[in-house]
Amino acid sequence: MSSANLNRDETAARSANVTVHAIRVELDLREAPDQARSGFTTSSTLVFDATVSETWIDFIGESVQRVTVNGVEQLVAYDGARIAIAGLESSNTVVIEATGAYSRSGEGLHRFVDPVDGETYLYTQYEPADSRRVMACFEQPDMKAAYTFVVHAPLGWHVLSNQSAVATTDHADSQTVEFAPTLPLSSYITSVAAGPYHRVNATWTRNEQTIELGVLCRPSLAAYLEEDEIITVTRQGLDFFSDAFAFPYPWGKYDQIFVPEYNLGAMENPGLVTFTEAYLSRGAATDAQRGARANTILHEMAHMWFGDLVTMRWWDDLWLKESFADYMGAHASAVATRYTDAWVRFAANRKAWAYQQDQLPTTHPIVADITDLEAAKLNFDGITYAKGAAVLKQLVAFVGEENFFEGARRYFVAHAYGNTTLEDLLVQLEDVSGRDVRAWSRAWLETSGMSTLSLETDADGARMLVQTDPRPHRLRVGLYDLVDGRFALREKDEFDIVEERTPVDFDSADLVLINDDDLTYAKARLDERSLAAVENGLSTLDPLPRALVWSSLWNATRDGDLSAVRYLGIVAAHAPREENIGLLSGVVANAAYAVGHFVPDAVRAQHRRAWLTSTWQALQEAEPRSDAQLSWARAFAAASAYDDGYAEQARALLAGEAPLGLVIDPDLRWALLTSLRTTGHATGEEISAELDRDETASGRTASLRALWSKPIAASRGTAWHAAWEDFSLTNDHLSAVISGVRAGGRRDLIASLDEDYFDRILGAWRDRSIELARRLVVGLFPASDDLSLVDGWLAENDSAPAALRRLIIEQRDHLARDLRVRAAQAQLPG
Repeated sequence: MSSANLNRDETAARSANVTVHAIRVELDLREAPDQARSGFTTSSTLVFDATVSETWIDFIGESVQRVTVNGVEQLVAYDGARIAIAGLESSNTVVIEATGAYSRSGEGLHRFVDPVDGETYLYTQYEPADSRRVMACFEQPDMKAAYTFVVHAPLGWHVLSNQSAVATTDHADSQTVEFAPTLPLSSYITSVAAGPYHRVNATWTRNEQTIELGVLCRPSLAAYLEEDEIITVTRQGLDFFSDAFAFPYPWGKYDQIFVPEYNLGAMENPGLVTFTEAYLSRGAATDAQRGARANTILHEMAHMWFGDLVTMRWWDDLWLKESFADYMGAHASAVATRYTDAWVRFAANRKAWAYQQDQLPTTHPIVADITDLEAAKLNFDGITYAKGAAVLKQLVAFVGEENFFEGARRYFVAHAYGNTTLEDLLVQLEDVSGRDVRAWSRAWLETSGMSTLSLETDADGARMLVQTDPRPHRLRVGLYDLVDGRFALREKDEFDIVEERTPVDFDSADLVLINDDDLTYAKARLDERSLAAVENGLSTLDPLPRALVWSSLWNATRDGDLSAVRYLGIVAAHAPREENIGLLSGVVANAAYAVGHFVPDAVRAQHRRAWLTSTWQALQEAEPRSDAQLSWARAFAAASAYDDGYAEQARALLAGEAPLGLVIDPDLRWALLTSLRTTGHATGEEISAELDRDETASGRTASLRALWSKPIAASRGTAWHAAWEDFSLTNDHLSAVISGVRAGGRRDLIASLDEDYFDRILGAWRDRSIELARRLVVGLFPASDDLSLVDGWLAENDSAPAALRRLIIEQRDHLARDLRVRAAQAQLPG
């Protein structure tokens, strides 16, 4: 279906020739509960002007029954992705009647049956280009229209869309709901949800404006909704953005719905924001988890202006919404909610995503060159989000916070309900600030890669700040003294650096922290004296400098400049004393990764046992009922999948013999049981019994993961074939099977399948949706002992789809880094 991959040039030509005004979409979902029905009736009426006699309309579904152009029925010309339209006049009304397909991949109209109540729940997810799986439309962001949705659904269901309902008609066993027309929207942010969801209502009022708020989830998760917390953050966000942007919230209502089997964290559909149910914890949750949810709520809310009100013309400028929303999520969290440590977590965890992505051979400028939809799908990455947000933080410092927000206000007024490019924003920021924003853009938005900053001192004591890949930075250097085992800040000095080497003048200190306060985007190295000091006193630093040191240590470990064993020693000494739960979660994850990827093969088992022991000891010593206690319990369960030295203790936790205050909730139970299964200490019968205890959607997914984690080659082989060949698996169930194949890092059980992987990936890319194909390509990439197989495939498949090659190139780079860093360990001190 090659015509599905729309490219930039052809869509630009279409929008130049076609001006769309309104689209009316009618969906018949009355038979959705009947799982034997694979499809639904969808009818689109498109009203548009044209300067050409023919064009195409996008649709991916089971079939197209009828096409009418200006009242005249045409022969259906449909290739599976495009409907050819001929006989156009200057003004046109086109009606397309078709059958769409219910999704099991989270793309288009996803259908889910809750095993708890047996009810059916529907929701849509489109970005970047899956609205055409639900309705015939112009699937490109610069063809905005007023959308009117009419939905036929079972009686008793909540039926939602971007706007409020204006008419509801009840029938014997069904209802018809018509929604108010939207303001001009791109197709990818239209939305529909339907089902017997649980709903909580509230309102937000500011001056003369009152907005109806709704928070929804499946009834089986209602007990875990934490609606008061969610509504509080929502109100705080609407207060903040209304003031900051001086543009009233324009979308009429604000529903937020938590949905199952969701591929993303959330999606900014105006008036109907969708979130993954992973943000609802089935038991204990840490404050870091709630902080992450608040950040996401505010990220999506920022999109109501950056992205929905003003939308990028094409996916090249995806950053115009995602970088801003990522920045605003952290900024609003820090200034408008109780999660004042948002920038601390951003410095240590969110930027790590950017640093990793920016070191891949496929890295790209923040303003990217996106030629087609497949490329767009893969650019929702650490560059577009986290690096973009990091450099916007620099931009705010460069132009001044008030100038930044005033530029944003002018941008919204100038382009409301329209489409923009980079230049449109730069004009506003430059006019209001008087700064050379274009030069800044060339240095930061239009280049790729990052600098590594370090301090050099010569024999005479002269100091130089040295940067690789030179670019302009404004940064601070913090000087800290270690006094009686605790760090004390002596002073901070601010520098502007541009060249590769910049002379600096400050006294020596126990800890010289380059990029203190996290003003710039760069990797910062610690000198040897500083490294020795943080080995002793890291946990005595304040949260932000502590986050920056943790980040520096991890980057150096990933780059093979710091011994993995030395890094793990610092973690063992200071992670149990880490008070910021967001930092602790990241450090624990990094330590586990270091053991599995960077420690040499010959001593890995020894360090797996040492890490397992560290998690167990930290769990025993953690304060009862604390977030740290829960985090260490999760870390222990994860580590137990790689070493069975504490299998008896894991079994005891399952039996309820837990440290005081620790809640063994369903998700932790599954993690413990899966670890026992992975090491050969749990049976299929125990998994079945646990599923009887937790017969929920999450329980079913977890049971699949546990079932296929059995440490037998034949079992892993069966799971391998199921992942590639069982097309009935939903997105979440496919991921669970893949996790089972990879469980415990048991290469000895699956290494024989490496060649089969490379034989299958082209077919998977051809036959699966891009979401499911990506899960297979990334999730099952072989962690081989050399690069010969992947290099051979790349050499022989130069003409493979560019998006597939990108994924393989990235996985190759991760493997090459693992091999390179492991080989370097013998030469590193520590």
